[in-house]
Amino acid sequence: MIEADYHEQYAEWAAGSDAYWQEQADRLAWFKKPAVVSRLREDGLADYFPDGVLNTAFLALDHQVQSGRGEQAALIYDSPVTQTVQSWTYQELLAEVERLAGALTAMGVGFGDRVIIYLPMVPEAAFAMLACARLGAIHSVVFGGFAPRELATRIDDATPKVLLTATCGIEFEQAIPYLPLVDAACELAEHKVSARLVLARPEVPYRLKEGDLDWRETVSRAEPHGWVEVSATDPLYILYTSGTTGKPKGVVRDHGGRAVALLHSMNVLYGAEPGDVFWAASDVGWVVGHSYIVYAPLLMGCTTLLFEGKPVRTPDAGTFWRVMAEHKVNIFFTAPTAFRAIRKEDPEGALIKQYDLSALKALFLAGERTDPATYHWLADRVSVPVVDHWWQTETGSPVAGVPQGFKADLPIKVGSAGLTIPGFEVKIVDDALNPCAPNETGAVVLSLPLPPGCLPTVWNHHARLIEAYLTEYPGYYHTGDGGYIDEDGYLYITGRTDDVINVAGHRLSTGEMEAVVSEHQAVAECAVIGVADEDKGQVPLGLLVLKDGANQTIEEISTELIQMVRSTIGAFANFKKLVCVQRLPKTRSGKILRKTMRQIADHQVVDVPATIDDPAILDEVRTAMMSIGVAQDRAE
Repeated sequence: MIEADYHEQYAEWAAGSDAYWQEQADRLAWFKKPAVVSRLREDGLADYFPDGVLNTAFLALDHQVQSGRGEQAALIYDSPVTQTVQSWTYQELLAEVERLAGALTAMGVGFGDRVIIYLPMVPEAAFAMLACARLGAIHSVVFGGFAPRELATRIDDATPKVLLTATCGIEFEQAIPYLPLVDAACELAEHKVSARLVLARPEVPYRLKEGDLDWRETVSRAEPHGWVEVSATDPLYILYTSGTTGKPKGVVRDHGGRAVALLHSMNVLYGAEPGDVFWAASDVGWVVGHSYIVYAPLLMGCTTLLFEGKPVRTPDAGTFWRVMAEHKVNIFFTAPTAFRAIRKEDPEGALIKQYDLSALKALFLAGERTDPATYHWLADRVSVPVVDHWWQTETGSPVAGVPQGFKADLPIKVGSAGLTIPGFEVKIVDDALNPCAPNETGAVVLSLPLPPGCLPTVWNHHARLIEAYLTEYPGYYHTGDGGYIDEDGYLYITGRTDDVINVAGHRLSTGEMEAVVSEHQAVAECAVIGVADEDKGQVPLGLLVLKDGANQTIEEISTELIQMVRSTIGAFANFKKLVCVQRLPKTRSGKILRKTMRQIADHQVVDVPATIDDPAILDEVRTAMMSIGVAQDRAE
């Protein structure tokens, strides 16, 4: 526990940022300790610890073994879908990573090379990330739910030397073959990988193609490989995030700043200690999986839990509670969507009483706003703090929350994302960059420079970082979220201000979906917006203007569009709601008024924008939305 209270710690950072981060960096086992903490750049961001030398995999594994944790459990794999539970000590995990690093080396992978990892939630995914880090190679994990075109886009952008995959993933009781998807992606991609390493799973047998290597056979004959010393500013990984233009952005994370930031967050926000069992119920394909399944718990000397399955139907709504009890989980972290699904199956929470949760110290929620009903359902049934917190793929670790690392308890405000974590300065501003008063809604921005661990660049396209995040509000990073800060300093996030939506914790671009929908031969024009959903937080809604003379029914068109989005982006996009309109509301210059339509969908009364030609169009769109239960009448 931290001896100072939260306000003292935040004031310490504010009084001297470099001194604060130097103290945090001193907790790492550097090969060469940095003499320089930060170097400010012309774009307003900073490079951190530029003269420091280290290796993230060494810190996560070798250093832990050297510190006496070799026999402690490092990784637990719990897979209800395959009825498998396995555990690796730090020493055993190190041996797995050393051999895989050797196998990658034999395949030609070295410092700076990129490696695409397209794997389900299996321990080999963690082995692969750590093995790449060990070599100074740059991994790019692609969520296994993405369709071939999405995978191909990432292959072309990252230009990897090799691709790591498996014969299948498992969704509920169904095995999803991966190799046909990977084959299709490799055909679509202009860049050709030199080799593919394939993990055979018994649920889907597969005959390897020429040039493919069997994972277990290749690793078994590989020589263990040591760590490579890297600069703190060398890239650790690329993680693609949805952009408003539809083309994903490759968020880059470095070795040094990332390690410092993750250890800091484990200490300050999560209140974790070495030896704790830490479970983040997410996927390695998302930022939570990178930060809090693989890297942060191991850097802290915790036991991390990797779970393959869903909160319900694996085998029942008590699965999460069973896993927490069986593995004596101390800190748990998931998206509110998971608990909405559990609550739907077990509304009284009867299954919770069947399990011993006495090891649990705190339960964290993030990825989307926690609705009050879900919060109260949880808080009434678990005897630990239930903490909502807020961050983004780009920040890499939490920006706001109610820190649990201090001895003095801080109050939790339902509906709030919490207090600002030391290292960040959150401000609420209007369009003219004027600060908003307490409880006044505006754009949520972060003061520059951002702290260690945030994105230093977008892969191969730094101009996209500047354009997307640093231009609209000069001097600040634009989060794309709206919100307000109350008189006590608690942050409230009210929703996105751009065209990115959050579906069950998955951040998706509506522009990307519009690009798919517009390819249909019957669609003249379209817009996709996010609408509220009881179970998933948000789901996409497609508004269609059909071409004159279209000879298909709306039901036929809808079925085809749903399948097109599913095949192009992935089933997890949950693109199922569509409605036809005669016209879409636009400004006089022809820009579609997506924000106005989002306000209609959110049941807000919308004044007719001065820029719109025909106010009747809004009423038509509202009526169309009401027909499928998305909007309500003005009178309500």
